[in-house]
Amino acid sequence: MPVVDKLAAEYADRVEFVAVAWQSTFDKTAARAAELMPSGAIQWGLDEQQAVFATYGIGGQPWTVLITGSDVEVQRWPGARSEDEIRRALDDLIALGA
Repeated sequence: MPVVDKLAAEYADRVEFVAVAWQSTFDKTAARAAELMPSGAIQWGLDEQQAVFATYGIGGQPWTVLITGSDVEVQRWPGARSEDEIRRALDDLIALGA
């Protein structure tokens, strides 16, 4: 998550970053968000009803889903990726005019 937090701060003017947690409490999620996302550039939330996970058909964490501003999913992947891979995916997303 430190790589994503770094990129979120760098791309904050072009891409909105959202982290969604589940199977936790609000207080635990808030503490973990503060630890993993200190830049404050990533919005986070607790999906207690797992509605976000159900909408995107995600059964666990971590997953990344890239969505355009018009709500079109353009890419998704499970697990971690390198900074370069994430940067390329973000640049491709921006190039779509998302």
